[in-house]
Amino acid sequence: MTFLDQEYREIITKAVCGKGRRFVETTHSVAASHKPSSILGCWVINHLYNAKKKSKDTVEVNGSYDINIWYSYNDNTKTEVVTERITYSDNIKLSVKDDHCINDDYDVVAKVLQQPNCLECKITNQGNKIAVEIEREFLVQIIGDTKVYVKVNPSGFHQNDDDDDWDYDVSEEELDGINPDFLNSKDKE
Repeated sequence: MTFLDQEYREIITKAVCGKGRRFVETTHSVAASHKPSSILGCWVINHLYNAKKKSKDTVEVNGSYDINIWYSYNDNTKTEVVTERITYSDNIKLSVKDDHCINDDYDVVAKVLQQPNCLECKITNQGNKIAVEIEREFLVQIIGDTKVYVKVNPSGFHQNDDDDDWDYDVSEEELDGINPDFLNSKDKE
């Protein structure tokens, strides 16, 4: 690679300089107003999050969501919905890193691969407590400036580099190798 004869160019561009992924399962204990008889439904809503680079190898995703549990009480004669706001902080280690990024001015992109979702919701033996098992998964990317080296054609573009100049004709030899009954032979099988 020689820069003196101008065969290559250095291009500075934005590129993914790091990537990481993390799957989390966690259990929350939610207190109900009454002693539950049975769980009628559980759902997770209002998921909010943001991501920032924490260290050279780690991205921190901070977020929150609401857990809503619909349950019956008083021997299944009454129902109620209990809501609890949950906050979390996930540290995601970068499994892929490019150490050739030019500076430390990074953009952090976090993508939810699995929204927080209820896996299991059950009544515990601790009075009015309900245990909720939640899963979530993130993919994070660090985008920064990096250098790309590109070979330059010193003579520029040629007029005969056009796609129309390619020969797409079929030769007699290629035509002789084609079985004209190949569709019919498949139908007979």
